[in-house]
Amino acid sequence: MKELELTEGRSTGIRKIKRAIAQNGSPDPVFETDDDRSYFLVRFPVHPKSVRQREAIGYRKEFIEHVQAHDEAYVTGEVTALLRVLLNAPLSRSTAQRALNLKGQANVRERYLDPAMAEGWVEMTQPDSPMSPTQKYRLTDTGRKILEKNL
Repeated sequence: MKELELTEGRSTGIRKIKRAIAQNGSPDPVFETDDDRSYFLVRFPVHPKSVRQREAIGYRKEFIEHVQAHDEAYVTGEVTALLRVLLNAPLSRSTAQRALNLKGQANVRERYLDPAMAEGWVEMTQPDSPMSPTQKYRLTDTGRKILEKNL
């Protein structure tokens, strides 16, 4: 941050950072620490008009409502890739993850499975046993239509 001239090098540039963010129209940063002050974390939310921000929140409620108001379905690249993988047969999370060449179970859930399931494009084969070791995910009819529209 010092090299970008956003701080002064002595931890006194927080006001300068906040002023620059406000001038840009970006959301306020989120400052976090623990009671022992053993760490200091700052999160800088992406500007709402950023393309990456729109992709990142593609499955969040407020963005979905916005999209539905315009009578279109917003599908992230990640979800489209998942729909393609599930096109021919139901797959377990780990098999879908390997097919997508991804690492990290949380990443797969947050960016691929959860958004697709929230929209009703993907469903569990055993909805009453979500933690079952034999759980698989399959494309719904709506998911097939979305995939056809986005091919």
